[in-house]
Amino acid sequence: MKRRIAAPTEPAAECSELTRSVRWSLAGLSLTMLLSALGTSIANVGLPTLARVFEAPFQDVQWVVLAYLLAITALIVGVGRLGDIVGRRRLLLGGIAVFTLASGLSGLAPTLWLLVAARAAQGLGAAVMMALTMAFVAETVPKARTGSAMGLLGTMSAIGTALGPPLGGALIAGFGWSALFLVNVPLGILTYVLAHCHLPADRNAATRADARFDVFGTLVLASTLVAYALAMTIGRGHFGPLNVVLLLAAALGVGAFAMVETKVASPLIRLTTFRDPALSANLITNGLVSTVMMTTLVVGPFYLTRALGLDAAVIGLVMSVGPVVAAISGVPAGRFVDRFGARPVILAGLTAIATGAVGLSTLPATLGIPGYLAPIVIVTAGYALFQAANNTAVMADVPPDRRGVISGMLNLSRNLGLVTGASVMGAVFSLASAASDISTAPPEAAATAMRVTFAVAAGLILLAIVIAVAARALTVRSASIDDGLRNRTR
Repeated sequence: MKRRIAAPTEPAAECSELTRSVRWSLAGLSLTMLLSALGTSIANVGLPTLARVFEAPFQDVQWVVLAYLLAITALIVGVGRLGDIVGRRRLLLGGIAVFTLASGLSGLAPTLWLLVAARAAQGLGAAVMMALTMAFVAETVPKARTGSAMGLLGTMSAIGTALGPPLGGALIAGFGWSALFLVNVPLGILTYVLAHCHLPADRNAATRADARFDVFGTLVLASTLVAYALAMTIGRGHFGPLNVVLLLAAALGVGAFAMVETKVASPLIRLTTFRDPALSANLITNGLVSTVMMTTLVVGPFYLTRALGLDAAVIGLVMSVGPVVAAISGVPAGRFVDRFGARPVILAGLTAIATGAVGLSTLPATLGIPGYLAPIVIVTAGYALFQAANNTAVMADVPPDRRGVISGMLNLSRNLGLVTGASVMGAVFSLASAASDISTAPPEAAATAMRVTFAVAAGLILLAIVIAVAARALTVRSASIDDGLRNRTR
């Protein structure tokens, strides 16, 4: 199919054709978001099978998941910036192709470590897809509908997350472990075709004199992020000497990266970017919210098992409620953003998450399953509101030559929050239970750990609210000062 790009001078009669093109573009972007989320969630359910097939211990098999996550975390900002330079369309098409090819190689891998290598390559493709998908929204969707588009992408991410475990279980039962990865091949081909046929052509950003890729800065940042992610994942929540060394390496890496970025002519991340209080607040609150959302996924199964005594089938059903609510509420959340603006919806979403976290800290102990589900619904609906509004606020006014890197930073803050939530909040739950092994903790200990963990989670969201309000006040004050200076010079 040949792509058709409307000329700026086309008459109004051509608007219907443009609208259909936008819808097909959004279909391609939605599948891109779905695939990257599915790649994360579908592999977890296959780890026991992979351990048996390859006769490997869990410590080795977990690298099938870690390799994918580490590749995304390390590369997502760099590939976003690369898209700004070489062209987002051609790089996104390359990312989809790499993801699809690596999915096929993963399914055909004869050894565990070849599978891990293929999963790392799949993570590279996913990093490109995640970094550039939101960057394309500003180029394909009218500004008045940006919130709805962001809500749709959030919905597709939630569907991918929710679909992974049940789809993975069905594929393993019916076709074997290879199907976990081979299922992405036809979906990847369809995504590539849609993106190739309907996404807008690249502008010649690479012809600008200052458009150089910061290779050294990218390597330093990637090494720093890998050190942090490994520090948060090795030991599964139990910190030892290696975790401390990795955290120190990450801290040194942050300083080294800041020094490098002040020396290069075309930095990967302009440090002056963080002087914008609104953007900095959006990134920090995004990380805090992601930390809390991961807490529900990590802590939930332990609490439902130990405190409420539920079996695996019921736990799976209860845990599926959150992703289903996210999938249902994503598009309506985007419409709220379009109607009321991003800032009010961000605060509404944060307030809902805080309310739900307080509910998770207090209600399950007295109301059982209903006391767990009601706060989860509130937290997840609040997350859908926050995600649509926060993504819109970050990407709304970004210059075209920085959309890729800013989108990468936004996704990075989310990934770091997920990694931190899985480790730190899991450790909080374990420490609060005062049990040597949380999987065998008595019901009272699990209930106490639940109260403490989500009290901490509620505190994190209250901190996010304070940051959002303070950033808004600073932005308003700065705008007032600028207006006063302009009036004086007239």
